[in-house]
Amino acid sequence: MRNLLLVCNPARAEAVTAAAQIANDCVRAGFSVVTISDVKLDNVTNCTIEELPELEVGVVLGGDGTMLRAAEVTRTHQIPLLGVNLGHVGFLAEVEKVDLSTIVSTIANKSYVIDSRMTLKYSVIRDSVEVAQGWALNEVIVEREHATMVELFLEIDGRPISRWGCDGLICSTPTGSTAYAFSAGGPIVWPEVDALVVLPNSAHALFSRPLVISTEAEIVVRIESREAMLSADSLRNFELIKGDRVRITKDASYVQLAHLKSSLFSDRLVAKFKLPVEGWRGE
Repeated sequence: MRNLLLVCNPARAEAVTAAAQIANDCVRAGFSVVTISDVKLDNVTNCTIEELPELEVGVVLGGDGTMLRAAEVTRTHQIPLLGVNLGHVGFLAEVEKVDLSTIVSTIANKSYVIDSRMTLKYSVIRDSVEVAQGWALNEVIVEREHATMVELFLEIDGRPISRWGCDGLICSTPTGSTAYAFSAGGPIVWPEVDALVVLPNSAHALFSRPLVISTEAEIVVRIESREAMLSADSLRNFELIKGDRVRITKDASYVQLAHLKSSLFSDRLVAKFKLPVEGWRGE
């Protein structure tokens, strides 16, 4: 039996309706369908993460937030995720809502295209002891916890780079360069580029430019103010105190994304941001 994971945002009626249709079509195509979402659907088995069977592919209906939550489940076992965008810009859940039967036939025929996305790993060192660790697909952020700015010190490969009073510091993958890092003024990095982006957010400093660095680099952020917060993909959070060191490097694991067809990131960028490519006057 071929097993398929269905993940949807239960707060979106459109996502639940689409999930029900895909589930029925997948069952007719010979799949057993399971979900970890808090929804009740005909022909779909609800289960915990620990109870998941061996899966062939995951279909995610929602926005990028739903995709990030699904990636928490599928990353370890390298299960490809096909995202149907029912959110806003949606760079991860990039398939717009097309004829849902097209999605099912593509999955049934295994004609989708796999795209491997880099991830980050982080650890928090406190008094020479690791007190937290985790991973991120988009970004790891060290940010202020209250109204006052946070004081951070950045090292790369064991060498001091700068100290900032700022709202936070973002370390982003190419995938995350169109997320929080983009909003903070960072560059857009094509997914296939082997690089990391480090940038302070709203820094009180003359030098606060984004840094594009090697994926072989070790990034260390030291907390020099009273307290701060670590956030990984806005899903995994950890409270930091003065003296903590956050170590960030490229992780060995990847998140597998599935696409209905091969497409250029350039074209997706133009479509998502509605960039003016028809000429200065729209001609």
